[in-house]
Amino acid sequence: MILALAGGVGGAKLAHGLQMVLGADELVTVVNTGDDFEHYGLRVCPDLDTVAYTLSGRANPETGWGLAGETWAFHGQLSALGQAPWFQLGDKDLATHAIRTSALRDGRTLSEATRSLTRTLGVPSRIEPMSDDDVRTFAITDEGALAFQEYFVRRRCEPVVERLEYRGLGDARPSPGFLAALESPSLRAIVICPSNPYLSTAPILGLADIEARISAAPAPVIAVSPIVGGAAVKGPAAKLMVEFGTEPSAASVAEHYGDLLDGFVLDTIDEPLAGEIRGPRVMVTASIMKSDADRARLARDVLSLSEQL
Repeated sequence: MILALAGGVGGAKLAHGLQMVLGADELVTVVNTGDDFEHYGLRVCPDLDTVAYTLSGRANPETGWGLAGETWAFHGQLSALGQAPWFQLGDKDLATHAIRTSALRDGRTLSEATRSLTRTLGVPSRIEPMSDDDVRTFAITDEGALAFQEYFVRRRCEPVVERLEYRGLGDARPSPGFLAALESPSLRAIVICPSNPYLSTAPILGLADIEARISAAPAPVIAVSPIVGGAAVKGPAAKLMVEFGTEPSAASVAEHYGDLLDGFVLDTIDEPLAGEIRGPRVMVTASIMKSDADRARLARDVLSLSEQL
Protein backbone atom coordinates (compact mmCIF):
# COMPACT_ATOMS: atom_id res chain seq x y z
CA MET A 1 0.00 0.00 0.00
CA ILE A 2 1.21 3.49 -0.88
CA LEU A 3 0.33 6.46 1.32
CA ALA A 4 0.26 9.75 -0.57
CA LEU A 5 0.13 13.13 1.16
CA ALA A 6 -1.47 15.71 -1.10
CA GLY A 7 -3.11 19.05 -1.57
CA GLY A 8 -3.88 21.21 -4.58
CA VAL A 9 -3.68 20.44 -8.28
CA GLY A 10 -0.10 19.11 -8.34
CA GLY A 11 -0.77 16.72 -5.50
CA ALA A 12 -4.00 15.54 -7.11
CA LYS A 13 -2.22 14.85 -10.41
CA LEU A 14 0.41 12.60 -8.88
CA ALA A 15 -2.17 10.85 -6.70
CA HIS A 16 -4.11 10.16 -9.91
CA GLY A 17 -0.97 8.78 -11.52
CA LEU A 18 -0.42 6.47 -8.55
CA GLN A 19 -4.04 5.35 -8.75
CA MET A 20 -3.58 4.51 -12.44
CA VAL A 21 -0.59 2.22 -11.84
CA LEU A 22 -1.69 0.66 -8.54
CA GLY A 23 -4.61 -1.51 -7.58
CA ALA A 24 -7.62 0.27 -6.06
CA ASP A 25 -6.81 -1.08 -2.60
CA GLU A 26 -3.12 -0.14 -2.84
CA LEU A 27 -3.43 3.64 -2.52
CA VAL A 28 -4.53 5.88 0.33
CA THR A 29 -4.36 9.63 -0.28
CA VAL A 30 -4.40 11.84 2.81
CA VAL A 31 -5.42 15.38 1.95
CA ASN A 32 -4.81 18.77 3.54
CA THR A 33 -7.86 20.37 5.18
CA GLY A 34 -6.24 23.62 6.30
CA ASP A 35 -7.81 25.29 3.24
CA ASP A 36 -11.35 24.41 4.36
CA PHE A 37 -13.77 27.21 5.15
CA GLU A 38 -17.43 28.11 5.53
CA HIS A 39 -19.02 29.95 2.61
CA TYR A 40 -22.71 30.87 2.49
CA GLY A 41 -23.26 28.37 5.30
CA LEU A 42 -21.58 25.51 3.45
CA ARG A 43 -18.44 23.58 4.35
CA VAL A 44 -16.09 23.93 1.40
CA CYS A 45 -13.05 21.62 1.28
CA PRO A 46 -11.07 22.75 -1.79
CA ASP A 47 -8.19 20.29 -1.57
CA LEU A 48 -10.38 17.30 -0.76
CA ASP A 49 -12.63 18.15 -3.68
CA THR A 50 -9.76 18.73 -6.11
CA VAL A 51 -8.30 15.32 -5.25
CA ALA A 52 -11.70 13.59 -5.36
CA TYR A 53 -12.70 15.13 -8.69
CA THR A 54 -9.31 14.30 -10.19
CA LEU A 55 -9.25 10.70 -9.00
CA SER A 56 -12.82 10.19 -10.21
CA GLY A 57 -11.97 11.54 -13.67
CA ARG A 58 -14.42 14.42 -13.26
CA ALA A 59 -12.04 17.36 -12.81
CA ASN A 60 -12.07 20.31 -15.19
CA PRO A 61 -9.12 19.52 -17.51
CA GLU A 62 -8.46 23.20 -18.19
CA THR A 63 -8.17 24.40 -14.58
CA GLY A 64 -7.28 21.18 -12.74
CA TRP A 65 -9.86 22.10 -10.09
CA GLY A 66 -13.64 22.11 -10.13
CA LEU A 67 -15.83 19.86 -12.24
CA ALA A 68 -15.82 19.38 -15.98
CA GLY A 69 -18.91 20.77 -17.71
CA GLU A 70 -19.71 23.07 -14.80
CA THR A 71 -22.47 25.67 -15.01
CA TRP A 72 -22.66 28.92 -13.06
CA ALA A 73 -26.34 29.85 -12.55
CA PHE A 74 -25.99 30.06 -8.75
CA HIS A 75 -22.85 32.17 -9.03
CA GLY A 76 -24.55 34.47 -11.53
CA GLN A 77 -27.63 34.86 -9.36
CA LEU A 78 -25.47 35.87 -6.40
CA SER A 79 -24.11 38.68 -8.57
CA ALA A 80 -27.61 39.62 -9.62
CA LEU A 81 -28.54 39.92 -5.95
CA GLY A 82 -25.63 42.28 -5.33
CA GLN A 83 -23.35 39.84 -3.56
CA ALA A 84 -20.27 40.28 -5.82
CA PRO A 85 -19.09 36.70 -5.11
CA TRP A 86 -15.32 36.32 -4.97
CA PHE A 87 -15.19 32.53 -4.58
CA GLN A 88 -16.59 30.55 -7.47
CA LEU A 89 -19.20 27.96 -6.54
CA GLY A 90 -20.35 26.07 -9.61
CA ASP A 91 -23.80 24.50 -9.67
CA LYS A 92 -22.54 20.90 -9.65
CA ASP A 93 -19.78 21.68 -7.16
CA LEU A 94 -22.42 23.28 -4.93
CA ALA A 95 -24.13 19.90 -4.56
CA THR A 96 -20.92 18.42 -3.12
CA HIS A 97 -20.70 21.14 -0.49
CA ALA A 98 -24.39 20.85 0.39
CA ILE A 99 -24.20 17.08 0.88
CA ARG A 100 -21.04 17.38 2.98
CA THR A 101 -22.52 20.15 5.13
CA SER A 102 -25.69 18.17 5.72
CA ALA A 103 -23.68 15.11 6.77
CA LEU A 104 -21.58 17.14 9.21
CA ARG A 105 -24.68 18.75 10.71
CA ASP A 106 -26.14 15.28 11.18
CA GLY A 107 -23.15 14.40 13.35
CA ARG A 108 -21.02 12.51 10.84
CA THR A 109 -17.28 13.12 10.78
CA LEU A 110 -15.47 14.65 7.85
CA SER A 111 -13.91 11.23 7.22
CA GLU A 112 -17.35 9.64 7.01
CA ALA A 113 -18.68 12.39 4.76
CA THR A 114 -15.61 12.12 2.51
CA ARG A 115 -15.90 8.35 2.26
CA SER A 116 -19.55 8.62 1.23
CA LEU A 117 -18.89 11.36 -1.34
CA THR A 118 -15.89 9.65 -2.92
CA ARG A 119 -17.75 6.36 -3.17
CA THR A 120 -20.65 8.12 -4.91
CA LEU A 121 -18.25 9.94 -7.24
CA GLY A 122 -16.71 6.61 -8.20
CA VAL A 123 -13.21 7.13 -6.81
CA PRO A 124 -11.64 3.65 -6.87
CA SER A 125 -9.00 4.29 -4.20
CA ARG A 126 -9.29 5.72 -0.67
CA ILE A 127 -9.18 9.43 0.11
CA GLU A 128 -8.90 10.51 3.73
CA PRO A 129 -8.90 14.00 5.25
CA MET A 130 -5.82 14.68 7.35
CA SER A 131 -8.05 15.29 10.39
CA ASP A 132 -11.69 15.34 11.44
CA ASP A 133 -10.90 18.35 13.62
CA ASP A 134 -10.96 21.89 12.27
CA VAL A 135 -7.63 23.37 11.18
CA ARG A 136 -7.57 26.75 9.46
CA THR A 137 -4.59 28.24 7.67
CA PHE A 138 -4.09 32.00 8.04
CA ALA A 139 -1.58 34.14 6.19
CA ILE A 140 -0.13 36.84 8.44
CA THR A 141 0.63 39.55 5.89
CA ASP A 142 1.76 43.14 5.65
CA GLU A 143 -1.98 43.93 5.60
CA GLY A 144 -2.85 41.85 8.65
CA ALA A 145 -4.17 38.32 9.14
CA LEU A 146 -6.04 36.83 6.19
CA ALA A 147 -7.88 33.51 6.18
CA PHE A 148 -6.32 31.34 3.52
CA GLN A 149 -9.05 31.63 0.89
CA GLU A 150 -9.17 35.39 1.42
CA TYR A 151 -5.44 35.51 0.70
CA PHE A 152 -5.38 32.92 -2.07
CA VAL A 153 -8.57 33.62 -4.00
CA ARG A 154 -9.93 37.03 -3.03
CA ARG A 155 -6.52 38.76 -2.87
CA ARG A 156 -4.84 36.49 -5.43
CA CYS A 157 -1.77 36.02 -3.20
CA GLU A 158 -0.83 39.70 -3.60
CA PRO A 159 -0.09 40.66 0.05
CA VAL A 160 3.39 39.92 1.34
CA VAL A 161 3.29 37.00 3.79
CA GLU A 162 5.31 37.32 6.97
CA ARG A 163 4.36 33.94 8.39
CA LEU A 164 1.64 31.32 8.32
CA GLU A 165 -0.55 30.19 11.20
CA TYR A 166 -2.37 26.86 11.28
CA ARG A 167 -5.07 27.61 13.81
CA GLY A 168 -6.39 24.57 15.63
CA LEU A 169 -3.49 22.39 14.54
CA GLY A 170 -2.16 21.98 18.07
CA ASP A 171 -5.39 20.33 19.19
CA ALA A 172 -6.19 18.46 15.98
CA ARG A 173 -5.87 14.69 15.82
CA PRO A 174 -4.93 12.74 12.70
CA SER A 175 -7.96 11.12 11.11
CA PRO A 176 -8.53 7.42 11.82
CA GLY A 177 -7.87 6.57 8.17
CA PHE A 178 -4.57 8.44 8.24
CA LEU A 179 -3.39 6.59 11.33
CA ALA A 180 -4.57 3.24 9.98
CA ALA A 181 -2.57 3.77 6.78
CA LEU A 182 0.56 4.68 8.72
CA GLU A 183 0.19 1.58 10.90
CA SER A 184 -0.65 -0.80 8.06
CA PRO A 185 1.77 -3.75 7.76
CA SER A 186 1.40 -3.49 3.98
CA LEU A 187 2.68 0.10 3.83
CA ARG A 188 5.56 0.17 1.33
CA ALA A 189 6.10 3.88 0.65
CA ILE A 190 5.01 7.33 1.82
CA VAL A 191 4.90 9.83 -1.03
CA ILE A 192 4.80 13.57 -0.42
CA CYS A 193 3.22 14.77 -3.62
CA PRO A 194 4.36 17.96 -5.44
CA SER A 195 2.13 20.15 -3.31
CA ASN A 196 2.92 23.49 -1.70
CA PRO A 197 5.22 22.63 1.23
CA TYR A 198 3.89 25.52 3.35
CA LEU A 199 0.19 25.57 2.49
CA SER A 200 -0.58 21.93 1.66
CA THR A 201 1.82 19.57 3.38
CA ALA A 202 2.85 21.58 6.46
CA PRO A 203 -0.61 21.24 8.07
CA ILE A 204 -0.54 17.48 7.46
CA LEU A 205 2.95 17.00 8.85
CA GLY A 206 2.21 19.35 11.73
CA LEU A 207 -0.49 17.13 13.21
CA ALA A 208 0.32 15.59 16.59
CA ASP A 209 3.09 12.97 16.36
CA ILE A 210 2.73 12.60 12.58
CA GLU A 211 6.33 13.46 11.71
CA ALA A 212 7.54 11.06 14.39
CA ARG A 213 5.20 8.32 13.14
CA ILE A 214 6.36 8.87 9.56
CA SER A 215 10.01 8.78 10.62
CA ALA A 216 9.42 5.57 12.55
CA ALA A 217 7.58 3.86 9.70
CA PRO A 218 9.60 1.14 7.95
CA ALA A 219 8.52 2.44 4.55
CA PRO A 220 10.69 4.97 2.68
CA VAL A 221 9.53 8.58 2.47
CA ILE A 222 9.82 10.24 -0.94
CA ALA A 223 8.98 13.83 -1.87
CA VAL A 224 8.46 15.21 -5.37
CA SER A 225 9.48 18.84 -5.80
CA PRO A 226 6.71 21.33 -6.65
CA ILE A 227 9.41 23.82 -7.68
CA VAL A 228 10.80 23.38 -11.20
CA GLY A 229 13.38 25.70 -12.65
CA GLY A 230 13.05 28.08 -9.71
CA ALA A 231 9.29 28.54 -10.16
CA ALA A 232 6.20 26.88 -8.79
CA VAL A 233 4.42 24.69 -11.32
CA LYS A 234 1.20 26.13 -9.91
CA GLY A 235 0.38 28.37 -6.96
CA PRO A 236 2.37 30.71 -4.68
CA ALA A 237 5.05 28.34 -3.35
CA ALA A 238 7.95 30.21 -4.98
CA LYS A 239 6.55 33.61 -3.90
CA LEU A 240 6.29 32.39 -0.30
CA MET A 241 9.83 31.08 -0.37
CA VAL A 242 11.15 34.48 -1.41
CA GLU A 243 9.09 36.20 1.28
CA PHE A 244 10.40 33.75 3.88
CA GLY A 245 13.97 34.47 2.82
CA THR A 246 14.51 31.15 1.05
CA GLU A 247 15.76 30.65 -2.49
CA PRO A 248 12.93 29.18 -4.58
CA SER A 249 14.50 25.97 -5.81
CA ALA A 250 14.07 22.23 -5.67
CA ALA A 251 17.07 22.05 -3.36
CA SER A 252 15.31 24.36 -0.91
CA VAL A 253 12.28 22.06 -0.93
CA ALA A 254 14.50 19.09 -0.06
CA GLU A 255 16.09 21.12 2.74
CA HIS A 256 12.63 22.10 4.01
CA TYR A 257 11.68 18.43 4.50
CA GLY A 258 15.12 17.61 5.89
CA ASP A 259 15.74 14.30 7.63
CA LEU A 260 12.17 13.15 7.03
CA LEU A 261 13.11 12.13 3.47
CA ASP A 262 14.70 8.97 2.16
CA GLY A 263 14.20 9.94 -1.47
CA PHE A 264 13.68 13.14 -3.46
CA VAL A 265 12.51 13.62 -7.03
CA LEU A 266 13.38 16.70 -9.04
CA ASP A 267 12.81 17.66 -12.66
CA THR A 268 15.40 17.19 -15.39
CA ILE A 269 15.75 20.96 -15.73
CA ASP A 270 17.05 21.02 -12.15
CA GLU A 271 19.59 18.22 -12.59
CA PRO A 272 22.50 20.59 -11.75
CA LEU A 273 20.99 20.96 -8.25
CA ALA A 274 21.14 17.24 -7.52
CA GLY A 275 24.64 17.49 -6.06
CA GLU A 276 23.49 20.15 -3.58
CA ILE A 277 20.97 17.85 -1.94
CA ARG A 278 22.35 16.00 1.06
CA GLY A 279 20.66 13.06 2.73
CA PRO A 280 17.94 11.56 0.53
CA ARG A 281 18.66 9.61 -2.62
CA VAL A 282 17.89 11.88 -5.56
CA MET A 283 16.06 10.87 -8.72
CA VAL A 284 16.09 13.18 -11.73
CA THR A 285 13.18 12.72 -14.11
CA ALA A 286 10.59 14.63 -16.11
CA SER A 287 8.14 15.76 -13.44
CA ILE A 288 5.78 18.09 -15.31
CA MET A 289 2.41 16.34 -15.69
CA LYS A 290 0.58 17.64 -18.76
CA SER A 291 -1.29 14.42 -19.54
CA ASP A 292 -2.52 11.24 -17.91
CA ALA A 293 0.45 9.46 -19.46
CA ASP A 294 2.79 11.92 -17.72
CA ARG A 295 1.07 11.27 -14.41
CA ALA A 296 1.38 7.51 -14.75
CA ARG A 297 5.02 7.74 -15.86
CA LEU A 298 6.00 9.93 -12.89
CA ALA A 299 4.13 7.61 -10.54
CA ARG A 300 6.10 4.65 -11.90
CA ASP A 301 9.34 6.58 -11.41
CA VAL A 302 8.43 7.35 -7.80
CA LEU A 303 7.55 3.71 -7.15
CA SER A 304 10.81 2.62 -8.77
CA LEU A 305 12.72 4.91 -6.40
CA SER A 306 10.80 3.48 -3.45
CA GLU A 307 11.83 -0.04 -4.48
CA GLN A 308 15.47 1.03 -4.68
CA LEU A 309 15.22 2.36 -1.13
